[in-house]
Amino acid sequence: LKPAAHALFKKLKDEELELLVQAVESRGAWESGCVWAPRGELRGAKPALPPQVLLCRLYRWPDLRQPHELKPLCYCTGGRGGCGDAAALCCNPHHFSRLAVPGESWTLPCPLLPHHLCPGPLWLHGLAMPAWHGWLCLVVISLLSPPPDTSLSRSTVKDSYWCKLAYWEHRTRVGRLYAVHEASVNIFGELPRGSGFCLGQLPAAHRSRAVRRARGKIGRGLLLSRELGGIWAYNRSEHPIFVSSPTLGPPGARELTVLKVLPGYSAKVFDYERVGGAGAWRLPGEGPCDPHSIRISFAKGWGPCYSRQFITSCPCWLEVLLNRPR
Repeated sequence: LKPAAHALFKKLKDEELELLVQAVESRGAWESGCVWAPRGELRGAKPALPPQVLLCRLYRWPDLRQPHELKPLCYCTGGRGGCGDAAALCCNPHHFSRLAVPGESWTLPCPLLPHHLCPGPLWLHGLAMPAWHGWLCLVVISLLSPPPDTSLSRSTVKDSYWCKLAYWEHRTRVGRLYAVHEASVNIFGELPRGSGFCLGQLPAAHRSRAVRRARGKIGRGLLLSRELGGIWAYNRSEHPIFVSSPTLGPPGARELTVLKVLPGYSAKVFDYERVGGAGAWRLPGEGPCDPHSIRISFAKGWGPCYSRQFITSCPCWLEVLLNRPR
C-alpha cells in the first residue's frame, strides 16, 4: 500500500493532510472534518483501490477489500458523494465504519413488555424495576401507573424528540431518561469522550464489582443515529456491544435476534418499514413485546450462547425507547 498511499498524499492539500493527521492520531475520538480526495482508484496498489478503502486498510482494517464493506457515518458530508465537488469524495478513515455481519447473530426470546403499556421500568414503592414478562406484569400494570417521564404519549410530538434513553445496571435503572432531539447521539463512559449522554455523570451508589468492571469497558461507547428508514448503531468502543430489536431477525421470526457488533462496526438496529404501524405483538410462552424499542448491552452478551439468558442479567445496558412516527 505504500506507493498508493504516497500517490494519494501528494494529491491532498495541506489542510486535508492536517485533518487526516488529527483523525488518525485521535483514533476517531473527536469528530474531525472530511478529507477530500479526487475520485478514482489509485494504481499504486494491487489491485487498484478507491481512496477511502486505501486509508481504511492502512489505518484501521488491513483485511478490508471492497467499498461496499464500508458505511459512511452520519456526520460525514462526503462519504456517499452527495456533497462537495462531484470529482471528490471523503477518505477520512474515521468517517467510515464496517458493516456488521448478520450471520454472526443469534436469537433469544423477548422477555419485556410493550412500552406503551409498561414503558421501560415499572415503579413499585418508588423503585424502578425492568418490565417483567407474562401475566405477572399485566397484573402489576393494572395496579400501577407509570411515571410521566416514561410515557410515550402525544406530548412526544410537541417535545420533538425521536427517542429516550434509559441506562440500566442489571435490574436497576440509573438516572433519568435522556431525550434525544438531534439526529444522532453519542453514549459514552467518561468525559472528555465527547458530547452526548455521559454515563459517568450518573449516580454511582452501591455498584457491584461486575458493574464497575463492565463500565470500565464502555469507553467511547457508541453512536446512535436516526437515518433514512431506520436507526443505526456504530460501536466506538474497544469492546463488542450486543443489540436486540424486533426488526433484526428475519420476517415472521418468533424470536428476537441478538446481534454482536464488533468495535468499529455499524449495524442497522431498527427498520421503520419492517415494523410498520404494528402494535404490541406476542411471543408464544413469553407474553407481549414492544416493537418500538432497542436494547443494547455493553461488553456482555446474553441469550442461549451465554450464561445470561436475559438482558437484565447484563451489568450495563441501554434501553432505547423510540418515539413512534405519526
